[in-house]
Amino acid sequence: MSNTVFYNDGVHKNVLLEDFGSGGIAVQANQHLIIHGNEGIILDPGGHKVYSKALSESYSLLGNSKLRYIFFSHQDPDIVAAMNGWLMTTDAEAYISKLWVRFVPHFGLDHILSERLKPIPDEGMFLELDGIKLMILPAHFLHSTGNFHLYDPVSKILYSGDLGASLGMDYLQVSNFDDHIQYMAGFHKRYMASNAALKAWANMVRNLDIDIIAPQHGAYFQGKDMVNQFIDWCHDFQCGIDLITDLYKIPST
Repeated sequence: MSNTVFYNDGVHKNVLLEDFGSGGIAVQANQHLIIHGNEGIILDPGGHKVYSKALSESYSLLGNSKLRYIFFSHQDPDIVAAMNGWLMTTDAEAYISKLWVRFVPHFGLDHILSERLKPIPDEGMFLELDGIKLMILPAHFLHSTGNFHLYDPVSKILYSGDLGASLGMDYLQVSNFDDHIQYMAGFHKRYMASNAALKAWANMVRNLDIDIIAPQHGAYFQGKDMVNQFIDWCHDFQCGIDLITDLYKIPST
């Protein structure tokens, strides 16, 4: 178990909690914590397996600051399954796509907490964190129908959820993009909906000043060159419905 500090200027801090769910058959997942001044936000905090460790480490890192928000990029269990625990043990508000507000309570959300589960409109929004504005960006169909990324303008980090996910490598930071593709391609071909969605996303994020792209699974991309290589790759990548129309047939016996 370890932490990686992406950014720390004494007021603003971005920390990757990258190793809470290692071992077993569960997919590896990263949790991210942003602290600014006296407030914090945790991104995609995970399921029951990592809940107690992630909560304890978050409180340790927050110190005297308050956890104000919980951000769910989409509805998958490796993101939201421990939602009830986080809301029971903190005063934070949780934000998720408006499409999932009535579905994720099936993970066991207590009805007395439901007013703190807030919808994100399709077009995205801003969240104010102790005087700064975090940007919630639409990333629909990458891979969820109601999907969002979060951009932090202070650290210039784009938190990209499942987009950019990589599996099976033994490093945390991508150093050679071409070599890294082998760990991303299979996942993206099957889990991302279409090149049309990827193109729309790429054209949107090119307008941001990004130093790091941090996915929810696997290694992160740091530096303008690496970030741009990833965006370019996404722009031209064929995936999802582009590739699997031949699967739409009655199974043979």
